[in-house]
Formats: sequence, structure tokens, C-alpha cells
Amino acid sequence: MTVTPELIDPTTRYPQPEFDQGAQPGPGQAWGMDPTPDHGEESYRGSGKLTGRRALVTGGDSGIGRAAAIAFAREGADVAISYLPEEQQDADAVIALIEKEGVKALALPGDITDEAFATSLVTKTVEAFGGIDVLVNNAGKQQARESILDISSEQFDETFKTNVYAMFWITKEAVKHLPAGSSIINTTSVQAYQPSPTLVDYASTKATINAFTKALAAQLAEKGIRVNAVAPGPVWTPLQPAGGQPESALPTFGGQTPLGRPGQPAEYGAAYVYLASNDSSYTTGSTLSITGGMPTP
Repeated sequence: MTVTPELIDPTTRYPQPEFDQGAQPGPGQAWGMDPTPDHGEESYRGSGKLTGRRALVTGGDSGIGRAAAIAFAREGADVAISYLPEEQQDADAVIALIEKEGVKALALPGDITDEAFATSLVTKTVEAFGGIDVLVNNAGKQQARESILDISSEQFDETFKTNVYAMFWITKEAVKHLPAGSSIINTTSVQAYQPSPTLVDYASTKATINAFTKALAAQLAEKGIRVNAVAPGPVWTPLQPAGGQPESALPTFGGQTPLGRPGQPAEYGAAYVYLASNDSSYTTGSTLSITGGMPTP
């Protein structure tokens, strides 16, 4: 008996603009979004690709980090997630989903712009799981500003500390523990290639992440540690209504892509699984672009 695989039209798979979503106070909450983001809660099916692995995902309460955490757990990995204390409600939902898979979950609330807390994420993960072999640097700060004159030194500093410094601190600590075969995955952005005029500081951090990824990949290759990145396009996450986009842009967010809609976090989980698993054993120093058709070099 021949089974015909289901074909899904990517243009209509998820909601298309216009949306009713309004602005949210930072840092934003997935549970308060309209439409509700899909992180793969119902759709992701695992097949044991990460059985026995031990992962740390920053920004794991919502968005792409949440999708990666759910996918990792369903592939058999123990998963630690970091998040801001204000995001506890979203984090509780993720922890419950991880534990439902029969693997270990670790909740790590705090602010990764503090170096001591950032490095403690690795220490606590190693203590809880007996080691670490997957690191996902995903947490990010994005605040739209019409003019460079509107970007305060405080915002510029916090954006770089969240997106770049924390990645550096956490990765530096993790390298002390990562065995051969481990994987580091950094979340960059289409903004590194097509920067929006309202995201000068954010786009700059994402270009930095690209360079960091390639340089570190070359350095760690001889140790058998792979370093790659994922470059999302516009994605429907709390980052957007919590100041990542002007409120006037939210109703049509993602409509500029060739597929005519924003990505959903669920469309990214499998990419992180691929880069974390042995399936990508010959892949390092690469950036996987998932942008809805927006071109990247």
C-alpha cells in the first residue's frame, strides 16, 4: 500500500497578517499574544536523536528557545532553560513539557547581563545533569528606535550585554566542560544581513554573533566541538510586541517575506536538533538561515 506524504502549503500553514496584537510591556509573555505562538507543543515528534544528551538553552521560556527546549526533550535530552524572573509563567509551562517527556528539567531564572549569573548557568547545569554537551545561546534583547539619537547608552549597553557579552561569558565557561562531540548553537538573525533602520544596535549584535560563531568554530574544531548558528527571519515571539517592533508594525509583521507571514517558533525546533545531533557531525562554522525566503549571503 502506497502512502502519500502530506504536503503542507507554507504560505497558509500559520496565521497571516493582519494581526490584532498590540504592544506588551517588556520582556513580553507568550501566553498574552494574539495569535498564540506555536512552539511545537502539539506537533513536534521526537525519534531519540538526543538521547542521553545534556542541554542548556538561554531564553528557553518562549520563542525559538522554547521550541528548541521542547524539541530537545522529545529527542531524549535533559534540558536546562534560563529566563528572566518576570517570565516565570512561560517558563513553568516549558518545564512541565520537558518533564512530561521523562527527562530532567532545570529552571534557571536570572539576568544573564550579570557575568556571575551567566557563568553560573553552566555550573548549575553540570551539577544537575552530570555534564553539558549542548549549549544554545538564544536569549536576546531587541528594542526598535526610529533614530540613533533615541538609542541611549543604557540600551546600547544592555543589548550588547544580553546578546553578545552573555554569549561570550556562558560559552567561555561551557568550553571547560564540553567533551568532543558537543555542539554550540548561537541564534543570530536575518538582521545581520538585512539590517532594519530601526534596529541599529540589535542588528550590530547579530552580525557580531556571526563572526563569533565562525571564529570559535575554527578554534574548537580540533577539540571535536562544533559551533554553528541559526539565522531566523521575522518570527512571532514576545520579542516583537515587547518593543522589538514599533506598535504600528505589529499588524503586518512578517508580511514582507516571500512566504507572506512571520515564522512560528515551531518551524525552528528541528534546525536546533539537527545542529545538536550527530546528523550534523560534518557541519561547523555554518549559519542555517530560516527566513521565510528573505535572502542571506
